[in-house]
Amino acid sequence: MDLGLAILTAVLAALGAAIVTFLVLFFLVPTVHKRIVGKDAKRIKKDAEIKAERILKNAQLDAKQALYEAKQQAQNEAREIKQEAFSLQNKLEARERTIDARDNALLNKENALEAKNDVLNQKIANYDKKTQELESNISKIIAELEKVSGMSTKEAHDEIMRRVESRMSQEIAAYIKNQEDEAESQAEAKARDLLAMACDKYAQDVVTERTVAVISLPNDELKGRIIGREGRNIRVLEQTLGVDLVIDDTPEVITISCFNPIRREIARRTLTALVKDGRIQPGRIEEMAAKYQKEVQTETQKVGEEAANRLGLPRINRELLGYLGRLKYRTSYGQNALEHSIEVAHLTGLMAAELGLDQNLAKRAGLLHDIGKALDFEVEGSHVALGADLARKYNEPEVVINAIESHHGEVEPKSVIAYLVKAADTLSAARPGARSETMDAYIKRITQLEEIANSFDGVQQAYAMQAGREVRVMVIPEKVSDAEAVKMAQEMRDKIETTMAYPGQIKVSVIREYRAVETAK
Repeated sequence: MDLGLAILTAVLAALGAAIVTFLVLFFLVPTVHKRIVGKDAKRIKKDAEIKAERILKNAQLDAKQALYEAKQQAQNEAREIKQEAFSLQNKLEARERTIDARDNALLNKENALEAKNDVLNQKIANYDKKTQELESNISKIIAELEKVSGMSTKEAHDEIMRRVESRMSQEIAAYIKNQEDEAESQAEAKARDLLAMACDKYAQDVVTERTVAVISLPNDELKGRIIGREGRNIRVLEQTLGVDLVIDDTPEVITISCFNPIRREIARRTLTALVKDGRIQPGRIEEMAAKYQKEVQTETQKVGEEAANRLGLPRINRELLGYLGRLKYRTSYGQNALEHSIEVAHLTGLMAAELGLDQNLAKRAGLLHDIGKALDFEVEGSHVALGADLARKYNEPEVVINAIESHHGEVEPKSVIAYLVKAADTLSAARPGARSETMDAYIKRITQLEEIANSFDGVQQAYAMQAGREVRVMVIPEKVSDAEAVKMAQEMRDKIETTMAYPGQIKVSVIREYRAVETAK
């Protein structure tokens, strides 16, 4: 295609040269002839012919050169195509040789695998044969053993399992006891040091209170004025204040009785002001009751804020602090609930600091752990559930909510701080003089402890000691082994924890003593 183009180009160039020569001869020569005279016209014509001939020759040479170059280019391209085809052919031949080698290798491997498979099949057949022979021999041996021992296979199996179970039970019990003793000794030492440090750094006077308030009167004539004509004043007092007024034969004394500590405090302040003022009438009673109700509400808010500031705790909801202040007038076994909460917060914070935990979060959980007691005398439910609901309502951290829920064991503690709050709560409540207890409740707890201990098989005697903080159990040595004594102590501990409510801790001691006595004659 390139060769034809070159020839066409050369022909066109020659044709163009001829046309140019013709035009020059046709137009230029006559014009010059007219202007030039004589021999100059011939010379010009001759020069034009020479130039036309030269142009034609040059065009022919260019055409030949273009044709030659086109041939050379075509030959080079053909040569390159041949070389590329030869290279591809070599690659295909090499790939074919590689594929043939792989086929041979795969064929050899397949033959080897078939040979191995035959060997394995033979081994499996031999193994099955030996297994059958072994089972047959075992059956014969078992039959001989049954014949000699007079026991069936099942009876022998049960006897072996019984002996293994007995031996393993003793070993497991001994191992558990060793591990518990080791862990208990280490944990008890660390816990004792931690609690001793916390108690040493924090000390607070014990305050006991009751569910009644006593108002002193300057004279017994005021009793009549408080009662009023036909009991009008005392009815208004009891209805307005929501308390019971006890007017007995005790001279110059009126007793206010109410389980709601807030109402009792409002009644105490109202009666004190009325006695001091001397004007006791229904209108005055309602006016003073409203005044002191607002005053107590303001004071509880202030007391709650002061408690938080005293512990250095910022960002507690103001309404929640109002509930906290109400604990000032709440008691538990005679122990002031607010002072108890502050004490628990201090102890928890000190222990958390020693353990490298968030001290402010620990104090917060300790301070709010009994917040439900601000409502349990008004709303149905335990103070634990009420406190957790209050904490959720005011967006307290999850650690604080879990500490509230778990400090009496109703929910599993999920953080170290929750365990610290539980320990601090027990420590604050159980220390001598912190709480009072009725004789009936004391006797009931002692009796229940001894009944739980005596309910176990093999117990000879059980004694509740140290005001119910320890129970010592004597077991019959012929019925209870040392390993079983350890297991019995654990079971007693679990039963006491699940069936009894008690402050502090109760130690369970199971005592087994075996005496061999002989008399020489």
